[in-house]
Amino acid sequence: MPRTRSLAWAELKIGLVTIFAVVMTVALVFLLSGEGGLFADTYRIKTVFPNVAGLKPGAPVRLAGMEIGTVEETELVGEQVEVTMEVPEERQSQITTGSVASLGSVSLLGEGAVDLTASTEGTPIPEWGYVRSGRAVGSIADVAVQATEGIEQINQVLSDIRAGRGTIGQLFTNDSVYRELEGLVAAAEHVAQAVNSGRGTLGRLINDPTTARSMEAAVKSLESMTASIRAGEGTIGKLLTDDAMARSLTSTTANVDAITGRINRGEGTAGALINDRQLYDRLNSMASRVDQVVESLQKGEGTAGQLLQDRQLYENMNATMAEVRKLVAAITADPRKYLTVRVSIF
Repeated sequence: MPRTRSLAWAELKIGLVTIFAVVMTVALVFLLSGEGGLFADTYRIKTVFPNVAGLKPGAPVRLAGMEIGTVEETELVGEQVEVTMEVPEERQSQITTGSVASLGSVSLLGEGAVDLTASTEGTPIPEWGYVRSGRAVGSIADVAVQATEGIEQINQVLSDIRAGRGTIGQLFTNDSVYRELEGLVAAAEHVAQAVNSGRGTLGRLINDPTTARSMEAAVKSLESMTASIRAGEGTIGKLLTDDAMARSLTSTTANVDAITGRINRGEGTAGALINDRQLYDRLNSMASRVDQVVESLQKGEGTAGQLLQDRQLYENMNATMAEVRKLVAAITADPRKYLTVRVSIF
């Protein structure tokens, strides 16, 4: 009997050690898998991708780069792939409607993962709720998509060039454009040769020392002129530097302002002419009467009008003046003939 009891106790110890080892192994496996412990509470959320790029169940789920759960299932629903994830409940406040799920990778070998962005804004995602999907900037998938888009754009550009669209396409396919470009290059070369040989204004400026010296002298003269102006020499210099001239200009401006103010107020002849309605009416009436007199003269009315318009009257007056001049000349030559005074006494 004692031997039987000893054997039973030994077997019991072996069984207890085995059970303890199994429990520790399971606990260690859960801890290493990121489940947060053997008895950690979890819940399930979903997301949808157009292409999961080989993502498999058991792939890690990361929140802000930290591994917190695993992918439980992937299922093709219509044209989209639905991914079910198991994550700890303690992270529910950080996975909200502001979070974004994107495809990531664990290594360069292409092993997939699901990356979640942490967000405290919005409503926490409930169990079996959906996290909106997006593309992670800088990830391998994002780089691949961008590279694909770039290659497609390059192919489109090459197709346009082959079809002759655009300037480069016309250059490659249109002979006339090529000839025009060749002519333009030849013309540019001709201009460069002309400049190098000293022809034209630009060529002389580059090659002729006399022209360069002339320009240098002009620049020096301009510098001398500006120096004189800064020194207050000449009218412009005094205008810029002489306070007395500035005060004189200010005074002149003030006087002009005073004169215009008096004119606006109707003071003086100019002011009355501009502002006095009666004076304007009198001047207007006088101008009208002058117009009437001039019109009468032009029509030959009155003595002055006849004198201006009647040719016969003009000739008669001219003949009379000629006779008067002759009479005056005869009296001057022989006054006794015309100025004899006789006195008779009876």
